Amino acid sequence: MVVALHEQERNNLARAISYSEVAAIPQVWPIVAARYGDCLALHDPHTHPETKYTYRELAAAIAQFAAGLQSLGLQPGETVALFSENRPRWLVADQGIMTAGAVDAVRGANADARELLFILDNSDSIGLVIQDITTLNKLAADLSGANLRFIVLLTDEAAELETDLGNVRLLNFTELMALGRDFEGKFTPAPLSRDRTATLIYTSGTSGMPKGVMLSQANLLSQIAGPCSVVNVGPGQKVMSILPIWHSYERSFEYFILSQGCTQIYTNIRYVKQDLKNHSPQYMVAVPRLWESIYEGVQKQFREQPESKQKLVQFFLGQSQNYITARRTLAGLNLANLTSSPGQKLIAALKMIYLWPLHQLGDRLVYKKVRAAMGGQVTHLVSGGGSIADYLEDFYEIAGISILGGYGLTETSPIIHVRRPWRNLRGADGQAVPGVETAIVDLKTRQPVPAGEPGLVLIRGPQVMQGYYNNPEATAKAIDAEGWFDTGDLGQMTAWGDLIITGRAKDTIVLTNGENIEPTPIENACLRSPYIDQIMLVGQDQRTLGALIVPSAEALEKWAVSRGMVSSAEQATGLDAIALHSQPVQDLFRQELKREVANRPGYRPDDRIGTFALLKEPFTVENGLLTQTLKVKRAQVSDRYRETIDTLFK
Repeated sequence: MVVALHEQERNNLARAISYSEVAAIPQVWPIVAARYGDCLALHDPHTHPETKYTYRELAAAIAQFAAGLQSLGLQPGETVALFSENRPRWLVADQGIMTAGAVDAVRGANADARELLFILDNSDSIGLVIQDITTLNKLAADLSGANLRFIVLLTDEAAELETDLGNVRLLNFTELMALGRDFEGKFTPAPLSRDRTATLIYTSGTSGMPKGVMLSQANLLSQIAGPCSVVNVGPGQKVMSILPIWHSYERSFEYFILSQGCTQIYTNIRYVKQDLKNHSPQYMVAVPRLWESIYEGVQKQFREQPESKQKLVQFFLGQSQNYITARRTLAGLNLANLTSSPGQKLIAALKMIYLWPLHQLGDRLVYKKVRAAMGGQVTHLVSGGGSIADYLEDFYEIAGISILGGYGLTETSPIIHVRRPWRNLRGADGQAVPGVETAIVDLKTRQPVPAGEPGLVLIRGPQVMQGYYNNPEATAKAIDAEGWFDTGDLGQMTAWGDLIITGRAKDTIVLTNGENIEPTPIENACLRSPYIDQIMLVGQDQRTLGALIVPSAEALEKWAVSRGMVSSAEQATGLDAIALHSQPVQDLFRQELKREVANRPGYRPDDRIGTFALLKEPFTVENGLLTQTLKVKRAQVSDRYRETIDTLFK
């Protein structure tokens, strides 16, 4: 399905800086240097000293890095691995590699050493740009068989290793930039074209070894044009960066906002709440887990208030919930009822008139403090990398903070659908960005299904990857002869072109009665409980669903103290002080699951969670149970807790 452009989209595209004549991302930087010169492009307040680049300095640094690589003998078409987490020098290295005509194979420095070594080998990299000496030491002992000619650190540390790397040349960032400065007169710009492979992004994957997604310059340029139709950004506006820079979601968004002259502020999970207050960004992209963390922080502050104040806050939240529901109904943005009758709209309008004073009072007393905690200047938050739970969207909408949900995959560069400010249909994943074709087909016949019917999501357009590197079999399986990419996601489409993702085809749980259960919506509903921090549904080929639950330590400890199950002194020991298998604790979670699942829109009896296990160890990136973008690795969790799962269904 292709939807005609909205008037606001046409206006945004008309105002946006056009890069239609640009053949590759590296050609953007001289343009922005000329247009925005001394405007601040990048600012990392957490380095010592702080790292700052103006647009003019950024373009010069990229060119100098490229010249340094060329002086080391790097040839167009060769591949250089880039292993690092967020930092301004990552962008300098990334674009320096492309400017030299090479391809970069990217991954985070915190990935497992075996995975990094696999990428280094699989990508045929002849060079390595790496975060620091610590990360290099993690790999050094196994680099003797790699076909490397040089290694560049992104720090200014002494480029020395105890491990003998033979003829591999090792330099730090300053040394490479010095080479580039001396070589600038001899630098030969590489020929760049839209069909040239720009990067290999290795899928974080929820199972198995990653595949190298080949994205072309055209793929990456599509991610500048697409967001231009959605939001109108420009010089002086700030964007906060927290997601892994090597991930396609954060990376493509950075290309977009920097092409428009914005200032990017780097943060991390430790400083994000402080940085939101200190830097007051207008935009931020993140995964639902971050919005949940901020929500939980606010809820904690609410719970610490006197009981009378807590009741007042809950009263206002309840009235505002009714207000925003009526507002969405009136605007035709209520997913449960997209075609409201005139009578329903009249009732919604009357409700809004009645509730507006209470909502405004709640805003003055409560919600403006939430906005202030996020810097007070947020125009839009962009959420992707997984579905965002309804209760989180409700909370932010009540607080006057707009979340634009989006959908995409690494293989689609990634953004292909996004909600617009003028059509922010909650519960949906937005309309297609310009150029994208979306088809919903029957899983078995691959024939299109009617609007509103569920099926497999297929995508075609300039965002779709070139294929998987050195893996023609996987490429042929993913992209058919007509160019349709199989997303592996299940979804449906409204008559207005809004995509609604309902789950992953491989994640579907089939019960013994033949019912197909999509776990994500049920999990999101359960996460509304203050006692549940993480949850994963299980139950393939069982009579009922089960769940693995990581309790919220703080909420459960407070509950246990209030009931005299543990003392205040024991509370400091965390979940270890609580008997998770005790009847009161089990009853608490059984009630929470029953309530939240039953209150979920579209509830049916098969959604009921019949059995569960409480886990003390959370799912984290470090223990291999979350991807770098904080998605649960279902296969790994199932393997880790196989005995526990089997016991649930005995």
